[in-house]
Amino acid sequence: MEPSTSPSSDPCVRGTPPLRWRHSLSIGGMTCAGCAGRVEKALTAVDGVIGAYVNLATDHASVTVQDRNLPEIVLVRAVENAGFTAKKINDHLLDPDDHAYSDQQRLRWRFLIAAALSLPFVVDMGFMFTSGQMLVTPVAQWVLATPVLIIAGLQFLRPAIGALLAGSGNMDLLVLLGTSAAYGLSAFNVIMWPSENPPIYFEAAALVTTFILLGKVLEARAKRATTDSIRALMRLKPETAHLLVSGVESTVRADALAPGDLIAVRPGEVIPMDGVVVQGESAVDEAMISGENLPIPKSIDAPVTGGSLNGAGYLHIRVTAVGADTVLARMLAMVDAALTSKAPVQQLVDRIAAVFVPVVVGLAVLTIIGWTIYGADWQDALINAVSVLVIACPCALGLATPTAVMAGTGAAARNGILIKNVEALESTAQIQTVVFDKTGTITEGRPGIEGLGGFEENPDEFLRLIASAQAGSEHPIATAIITEAKSQGLELIPPETAQALVGRGFRASINGRGLIIGNRVLMAEMGIDISATEQDTQAHEAHGATVVWAGDTSSKTLLGWIAVADPPRPTSSDAIAQLHDNAVATLMLTGDNHRTADAVAARIGIYDIASEVPPEGKVDRVIALQQDGRTVAMVGDGINDAPALATADVGISMGSGTDVAMASADIVLMRPDLRLVPDAMDISKLTVRKIRQNLFLAFAYNVAALPLAMLGVLTPVIAGAAMAISSVSVVTNALTLKRWRSSAV
Repeated sequence: MEPSTSPSSDPCVRGTPPLRWRHSLSIGGMTCAGCAGRVEKALTAVDGVIGAYVNLATDHASVTVQDRNLPEIVLVRAVENAGFTAKKINDHLLDPDDHAYSDQQRLRWRFLIAAALSLPFVVDMGFMFTSGQMLVTPVAQWVLATPVLIIAGLQFLRPAIGALLAGSGNMDLLVLLGTSAAYGLSAFNVIMWPSENPPIYFEAAALVTTFILLGKVLEARAKRATTDSIRALMRLKPETAHLLVSGVESTVRADALAPGDLIAVRPGEVIPMDGVVVQGESAVDEAMISGENLPIPKSIDAPVTGGSLNGAGYLHIRVTAVGADTVLARMLAMVDAALTSKAPVQQLVDRIAAVFVPVVVGLAVLTIIGWTIYGADWQDALINAVSVLVIACPCALGLATPTAVMAGTGAAARNGILIKNVEALESTAQIQTVVFDKTGTITEGRPGIEGLGGFEENPDEFLRLIASAQAGSEHPIATAIITEAKSQGLELIPPETAQALVGRGFRASINGRGLIIGNRVLMAEMGIDISATEQDTQAHEAHGATVVWAGDTSSKTLLGWIAVADPPRPTSSDAIAQLHDNAVATLMLTGDNHRTADAVAARIGIYDIASEVPPEGKVDRVIALQQDGRTVAMVGDGINDAPALATADVGISMGSGTDVAMASADIVLMRPDLRLVPDAMDISKLTVRKIRQNLFLAFAYNVAALPLAMLGVLTPVIAGAAMAISSVSVVTNALTLKRWRSSAV
């Protein structure tokens, strides 16, 4: 069991209700959307359960509970009482080793047995069509049909009985009623008129069962294919690692590693855990993690990601993260969250599925009554009702949404785009305006010192002082200053106090001296005059550099300034152009001054700019756009972006950003390439389109087929084949999403 949310006092983090816990269960015996709805109803009826979502495509349930100590056996029994089986899943919803494959094989063998026994019926039907005579005797047909229904059709019995006991219905009940009626009527006629050639429908019972089994085999294969991308991610983590202790190498289980351990990775091996290179050089393939096609050079101090493939070099790596803290584990958690969330459109499907089976049974009864009134033989009326029962099975309806979501989110993950939930998928497809943060989002986020001046101290002492004051900060500007100081061999002084002032700068105390480092707004708040530096600093700002000033809080005197240049990412202009080509408006929000903002915006092609905007001002801008009727996406990477990320219709965080930013976002980009933003919109639109296509196929099938079955146009055999085809067509349509590739290559 794992927490579904983490407790937080930060109002800017998306999703901070009281701590909730999630159970994952594997459900057996589900065959249609009605089954999934019945399992959900049974689970939500348990005391302490907040909500439950059952994914028909993966046969798994995600149950959110308030009490961590709620026994999972209670949930299992609730599912069993509803007529299904359930078992606990320890990790993710998808099993990388795919233990369900054995179930698929058993289903395949059942189909082969049914097909072999049903083949004589096909031959007999062909002979009857050409000669008008029956090749296989009624008794022989009875003998052939019986094992088909017993051996192959028993799998429908338990779920059907479970549905009846629960006071509802499902696909299995429809199939069981239909095939049993055809079989029972035929057996009755053979017993009553053994010496004649009575009307028999053994071929209908046998072939309907066989066609449905064929549909299930094809459906299972296709469903498995929709999750190939996700299963590939889960298989990335190796089972063993080479641990180095005092220079001696030993093989240990990868999950036994701890942060700080030193491991060796040989050429061609998969890196077991996140870490930092401490010895060696190599090129690492991170394609499965980030979607980056080209291997990335790694040397000493370079970070590496567990699950990536080492090239030709021999590396020593210091482990920095294990278990749930690794990048791969976090990716899988995000994908898992997407698969366990319900699309808004699915709510309509659930309401329809809840009443679908009773309605179909009612239509079957009306069919018998109608044909009887019309003057047809009661046996013909019954067979027409069997066609209604068989053709109306709502399998396709239940598979329409989850299969498309699995295929779409899997394709996105393979290309470095992690979509956390289905609601975000639908919203992303409707984005009209994209709001960008500047530093670390549009720009590289790795600024360098371009100039400094205005010193009260000597240059080295000034640089050492302000670098020391920001020693604990992860802000890109602070990182640039610290890096420059260390490169000059300056020894930093640990500050007594340090405080980040979000959107403005930094406050610290060193050796009892109060220091303030930040932008113009902060200097004005502290009453520090910077007018004497304007001529020099404005020249740097006009070229896109960011200038920060440092002052003494006690004397209110200026200590100096530093200009930090952070160039735009090479792909930022292409991303903006793609958005504009798709009629999506763009806006850049930054706390920087207007000269710096204008210079950066001009280089990448953004024409709508808001500068000197505090974090709360970013939220106000997003809200204003939403009030104008715009669907807004916010793209950012820092703590100061988290409120706007949470407020936007879709929050998009750079994978290199802070944990708070990623927690607040709906979508995480696994590599720093803004072209993934239009790509995320593209795959979202395609996925939503596939959902709508699938729902149309499912509804159109039933709308068209049910009247034909009631009118006697469709035989039970044709109905069974059509029902199987409808389910397979929905899953196959979703599979086309697997071909999607990111343009950011």
